[in-house]
Amino acid sequence: METAALLVVLVILLALFFDFTNGFHDTANAMATPIATGALKPKTAVLLAAVLNLVGAFLSTEVSKTVSHGIIHEDGIQAAVFLPMIFAGLIGAITWNMLTWLLGLPSSSSHALFGGLIGATLVGVGVQGIDFGMVLSKIILPALIAPVTAGIIAFVATKAAYSITRRYDGKPDGRDGFRWGQIFTSSLVALAHGTNDAQKTMGVITLALITVGWQNADQADPYLWVIIACAVTIALGTYLGGWRIIRTLGKGLTDVKPAQGFSAESATAATILASSAFGFALSTTQVASGSVIGSGLGRRGSTVRWRTAGRIAIGWLLTLPAAGAVGALAALIALWLGGWGIAIDAVLALAVIIGLFLRSRRDAVTPANAMSDVAESGLAIDLPDAPPPTRRQQRIEQAKAEAKARKQAKADARAQGKNGTRTKSTTAVRDEAGTEKGTGE
Repeated sequence: METAALLVVLVILLALFFDFTNGFHDTANAMATPIATGALKPKTAVLLAAVLNLVGAFLSTEVSKTVSHGIIHEDGIQAAVFLPMIFAGLIGAITWNMLTWLLGLPSSSSHALFGGLIGATLVGVGVQGIDFGMVLSKIILPALIAPVTAGIIAFVATKAAYSITRRYDGKPDGRDGFRWGQIFTSSLVALAHGTNDAQKTMGVITLALITVGWQNADQADPYLWVIIACAVTIALGTYLGGWRIIRTLGKGLTDVKPAQGFSAESATAATILASSAFGFALSTTQVASGSVIGSGLGRRGSTVRWRTAGRIAIGWLLTLPAAGAVGALAALIALWLGGWGIAIDAVLALAVIIGLFLRSRRDAVTPANAMSDVAESGLAIDLPDAPPPTRRQQRIEQAKAEAKARKQAKADARAQGKNGTRTKSTTAVRDEAGTEKGTGE
């Protein structure tokens, strides 16, 4: 029993760390577009998102029930087998989250979690341990339908927004009122994210507690301390901000204007809140990406960067199998070697996490450079607390300035040459006219 208790504690800690990675991985879902348009300063945006994620985590537990009483048949599985499976599944989810964060890919933390758990369960129990009907109805179908639905809503909303404000065509800042609207809609997305994604970690912890008999299987709702712990952890992760993914969603898919951002965020919030009410454990990342693409298609003259969208789509397709493969490998080690296997898994996972983090420091993305060309209309965000530019950035800026100066000097020289020729010709004509006049007199 002591071994089981220790393993439960390890599972809870690992689940909370996954919740933390979910927070900074998915901050972009709510705050990428308002940062891109200059509606909110970067640090203000992530602070607002953190607070609203915290609040949202207390508003619903339907998604938690899907995780704890849905995809895995926990009945009849011994704690000695089931707890290492959950532990291994979380390792698969965290590994994929960290890798996609390093690559700046807005992949699904939710599907990483489900993939890790499914892969570990297949190794530990077999196919009979998975409720594939629940996986199909609550995970796969929402993953296919939700991004398309959000994209269509964002497309229609963007079209409507530009149609209603048509009189501002040609005025660069004529639709700035949407920037104020973005503060509300992005806040709604952050709140919706808390109602959906924080629940998944609650479900995993509840599942572990049920396995060892610390919670009644008939009690679907998580304990209050579980809700508080998950809410605080995802809020902390959100506050740190996943700037790499914020950059991808904010300017990697399309150049977002205020009206587009408002429409995309409205579509994202509506889709996530509706799904949370029905207990669909969808990916807020996929919904947000679909909304941004839909808004890009809805604005005339806007360009969607389909190569980036293709990279994101590949990430979506790989999430379940990749996280599942890591979870399966970790489960294999844990179940074969027992306690030593769990220790080996923990050490390997720690090494991968530290390695990916250190690799990210080579080309760090911060609030200062995540949106370096934000708000080209002249409403760029002021960052008084931003770190000074690096030497490489200084050299790039100096080279740009020198190139611009050379170009201007050449233009001035050409203009001066033309003026000099024209002046000389005019003077010559006047002299000739004066000579002819003098001779005649």
